[in-house]
Amino acid sequence: MWKRILEIVRKEFRQALREPRMRVLLFGPPLIQLIIFGYAVNLDVERTGIAWMDQDRSLASRELLAEFTSSRHFQVVAAPAGEQDVRDVLDYARAQGVVRVPPGFGRDLDAGRTATVQILLDGSNSNTASIVSGQAAGVVAGYAGRVLGNRQRAALVAATMNTGQPAAIRMPTLRARTRVWFNPDLRSRNFYVPGVVVNIITLVTLMLTAMAIVREKEIGTMEQLMVTPIQPLELMLGKILPFGVVGMLDVALVTAGALLVFHIPFRGNALMLLGAAMLFLLTTLGAGLFISTVCQTQQQAIMACFFFFVPAFMLSGFAFPIRNMPLLAQAISFIDPVRWFMEIVRGVFLKGIGIRLLWPQMLALLIIGTIVLSTSALRFHKRLD
Repeated sequence: MWKRILEIVRKEFRQALREPRMRVLLFGPPLIQLIIFGYAVNLDVERTGIAWMDQDRSLASRELLAEFTSSRHFQVVAAPAGEQDVRDVLDYARAQGVVRVPPGFGRDLDAGRTATVQILLDGSNSNTASIVSGQAAGVVAGYAGRVLGNRQRAALVAATMNTGQPAAIRMPTLRARTRVWFNPDLRSRNFYVPGVVVNIITLVTLMLTAMAIVREKEIGTMEQLMVTPIQPLELMLGKILPFGVVGMLDVALVTAGALLVFHIPFRGNALMLLGAAMLFLLTTLGAGLFISTVCQTQQQAIMACFFFFVPAFMLSGFAFPIRNMPLLAQAISFIDPVRWFMEIVRGVFLKGIGIRLLWPQMLALLIIGTIVLSTSALRFHKRLD
């Protein structure tokens, strides 16, 4: 039995690797996709162009402008003079936001009254608008804190001058010290690149396996396999084992690319990651084999792969938190193997956690993989239809 399986494995490797173009296609696209997605999927807002509309033109407004320009988050790119200019700046996307200082801003601060600053944002991209809003609010809050500090020092000096003795004014203070675990720099790439690794492995192994039987049907070699003493189980194992090996090599290759190219932190155990990848490949290889048994052409197989991949991707938590989804979508995500492997990969990469905490996800992968692979095996027959 194993001798016949080994011969099929050798045949698959020879068929896949005999052409230089095929050798490149097995390992080149995963790296290319990693680089493209790694650079493209980045939600960090480093330098935002804003328009500055100063209707007060006081010392206080110029100090606030200095706070924005000295911040690493903002760059003043326009100075609208009127309401129409403000609309044009946002309509034509010349700036992400407009900071408007109303008349009387400096006078209100000098008089001890509450002064206001209006911040208009382009909300077409809600994520970017939310980040920019928080950054702008932080700049304004920092400026307000400095103004309050100056006011307190002036009050101390005035009290000292009046009494002729040092005056002490006790003011309550509150200081928040924030410590971010696992991703101290809050780089979105550290969160998304491990997810990109999962999606690449899913798509590559799924499509390679789906094409296995379909290719035999299209080139006419299935008839030759039918007259051999090879059993259906042996043929199935011989078909999926080579792509399992390719999948594991792609896991190592893409992980190395994530570490070397994007410098993603890897705090976990590499063997833990490979073990979870083997469990995950049970599902992708089984699903690919199932697709290959129900499709008659490679075009049908490709379409079926995307029919499986797109919902799995959307429900995996790659870009959208699962807890924010409707309850029905959350329930469906429990049978999504990509979700469980996504949690494992991010946990190994960023948190460095092991099987003690990730065993429920690994158990879910084992159960789903066993069901999918068993269903594919029952469906698999050494025949054309």
